[in-house]
Amino acid sequence: MPRTLGTDRARHIDPGRLRLARLEDLPAIEALIARSAQELSAGYYTPAQVAALLRYVFGADTQLIRDGTYFVCEADDGALMAAGGWSRRRTLFGADRMKATEDPVLNPTTEAARIRAFFVDPGWARRGLGRRLFAECQSAARSAGFRTLALVATLPGEPLYRALGFEPTERFELRLPDGTEVPVVHMCRRTDD
Repeated sequence: MPRTLGTDRARHIDPGRLRLARLEDLPAIEALIARSAQELSAGYYTPAQVAALLRYVFGADTQLIRDGTYFVCEADDGALMAAGGWSRRRTLFGADRMKATEDPVLNPTTEAARIRAFFVDPGWARRGLGRRLFAECQSAARSAGFRTLALVATLPGEPLYRALGFEPTERFELRLPDGTEVPVVHMCRRTDD
């Protein structure tokens, strides 16, 4: 099972190995998501908002792994540096616990593929891993016939997605089951831009 990186460890530039995620990666993916959300959301969200996102929204969507559309970037020692994917299904964001029982397949000629669940280990942030994951997802979605991409970005993720060519289409508040409200932004772009 892949290990997770501790943020106190010294890092050198390492492009890592990009591969499809496997179900046995789930514990390491969940740990990566928690670290990423807790550390990289500072200054954007309150600790209470981050805790609510981790409880209700953030986490693995195993359908992406089963569909072969979720990737991990793995260091030489097997530790996960980043994870992210795309989807041909209707769900726009959220972990398994948020989803309805069915997740219908989208029509690539009329609907946008989803960019989903990008998380980077804080020790590897701002080193191009998000761009690398996106390039893989964009290429795969384009090959599957999708012309547009859509996502719901958190505030810490918005700068990355803007840099990748996404444009905001709507800002809104997620109202979570405990009453916590979290600002997010719906964004889109074409696959061929």
